[in-house]
Amino acid sequence: MNRTKLKWLFAALAALTLTACSGNEEQAMAKPEPVHFESGDECHVCGMVITNSPGPKGQAVTEKDQHVRKFCSTRDMFAWMLQPENVNRNHTLYVHNMAETEWASPDDTALIDAREAFYVVGSSRKGAMGPTLASFASQADADHFANSHGGEVLAFSEVTMKNLNAGMNMNIMDGMDH
Repeated sequence: MNRTKLKWLFAALAALTLTACSGNEEQAMAKPEPVHFESGDECHVCGMVITNSPGPKGQAVTEKDQHVRKFCSTRDMFAWMLQPENVNRNHTLYVHNMAETEWASPDDTALIDAREAFYVVGSSRKGAMGPTLASFASQADADHFANSHGGEVLAFSEVTMKNLNAGMNMNIMDGMDH
């Protein structure tokens, strides 16, 4: 093989290798897709069968290994996610957009990015474990829901264990932090 052909061959192999690596990086960096809730799925926090309960559900997908944790309610998802060992984990979170699905049996085609959603905390609507956070893709839909069912509208970043518990009428520790 002459030198020119050899240079072209190496250049082509280098380009192919860079393209392959680039494709793998993009694939690894791509946001994982939500998965469907199946009839036998149990909540990662409480162990309840997820599909037997009303209200929005949640799921966490680890981006590295695509491990999925499913939750019977948005409240259980936040309770898990807000634990110190989970707060800084690299995972994608999904919740149901309740403006696009029925409360009694949310449709998995209405799953949205939980970090971009708005939540109504403290409404009269009940989920799997009683009070839950109603999740919505738009603040306008969350405001409308809060006007009809009570509660306070929060962005994802505003949900903390303290306001989560307070909004869920679970202030059993109130006054103990003085």
